[in-house]
Amino acid sequence: MSAQTRIDRRFAQCAAEGRAALVTFVMCGDPDYETSLDIVRALPGAGADVLEIGMPFTDPMADGPSIQAAGLRALNAGANMKKTLALVGEFRASDADTPVVLMGYYNPIYVYGVDRFLVDAKAAGVDGLIVVDLPPEEDAELCLPALKAGLNFVRLATPTTDDKRLPAVLRNTSGFVYYVSITGITGAATPDYSKVAEAVARIKGHTSLPVAVGFGVKNAQSAAAIAAHADAVVVGTALIDALRHTLDSQDRGTPDTVRAVTALVAEIAGGVRAARPAA
Repeated sequence: MSAQTRIDRRFAQCAAEGRAALVTFVMCGDPDYETSLDIVRALPGAGADVLEIGMPFTDPMADGPSIQAAGLRALNAGANMKKTLALVGEFRASDADTPVVLMGYYNPIYVYGVDRFLVDAKAAGVDGLIVVDLPPEEDAELCLPALKAGLNFVRLATPTTDDKRLPAVLRNTSGFVYYVSITGITGAATPDYSKVAEAVARIKGHTSLPVAVGFGVKNAQSAAAIAAHADAVVVGTALIDALRHTLDSQDRGTPDTVRAVTALVAEIAGGVRAARPAA
């Protein structure tokens, strides 16, 4: 890719402001399409710099109970890939600048059809993809076609991704690198922040791309601890949990649902912006 993307521009903007970016994850269609769209539309105003939107899937093997339940709620409410792309398109109609990354698994994309998906995703205003179950050895399946279509392909690195493996992981990565700060499923533990700093420095020894750190971010304090060392902080499970606590007995949204998510995003954004990035 040669042209600068919204993701590139947003990270450059945050760097110019001397701060880390805040990346927020929510599941498309949770708890229903309209509430989900309202949440996504409200996130930038609450302090989100980059939006990760989950593509609901029946077998999310890397996700913990909270995000699994979010996907199930979305699917029960009728979510599918067509509606996910429609939601991005509706969001993009009123926000031309905030980057949108679709995150999930390859199966829904494969079923939709890779070529069709890339055309429709680009048309909707998607900027990048995170597909957690496609390793670098399978880049021809989606990564390379996505790059050719003008979409960033964001790769995950983990505490077990050693220096021998990193070059393969990073070879076709663009936009940013997503460092998973714990070993295991989402929402499972709190990271060791000293080890996060070491890991970010090690990854930066292999790439000039921004490094975003996620898994285990729950509040302003944990976000600030990561923002001191990373180019971006990713929060997902905590937002899903905040949403879940507002639902009624039928898993339907209430007047508190959007407000609960955006209030937590604003709190975490404050922690991110208050942190002093490491030199």
